Amino acid sequence: MSALMNIKRNGRHRDASLAHRNWSNWIDDFFGSEALPSTFANTSGTLPKVNISETEDNYFVDLAIPGLKKSDFNIDLDNEVLTISAEVKTGEKNENYTRREFGYTSFKRTFTLPDTIDDSKIKANYEDGILSITLPKREEAKPKPSRVIEIS
Repeated sequence: MSALMNIKRNGRHRDASLAHRNWSNWIDDFFGSEALPSTFANTSGTLPKVNISETEDNYFVDLAIPGLKKSDFNIDLDNEVLTISAEVKTGEKNENYTRREFGYTSFKRTFTLPDTIDDSKIKANYEDGILSITLPKREEAKPKPSRVIEIS
């Protein structure tokens, strides 16, 4: 697990004392609120809720974002920072209106990923209002099975 704790942010490796922190603190750093930008446009005032899970081979990030189309989303990866955003302008397109109320919804979530993610294999899917992103681990980051070493 120590390889997963070597989180790189802003081109610098964080302090080696991370190896002595517990799993909960590491997850908070990995997907925590400090990764959220201080400025984002969101007329509803809330960010999409996120669930994060892990298996031996992958991390899974699921965001609850109903009512959008997959073409509304932008997912970018730049220097181990995953950015998920959407911007939707709604409103009636009838030009003969006597009243028109514009609708605008947008959000932006960012996550700093550890360097153990195989970024060439990241996949995303949007179905039933849930945006699911699969973040595969590199082979060297996957846990190795224990084995018995014989003494000769």
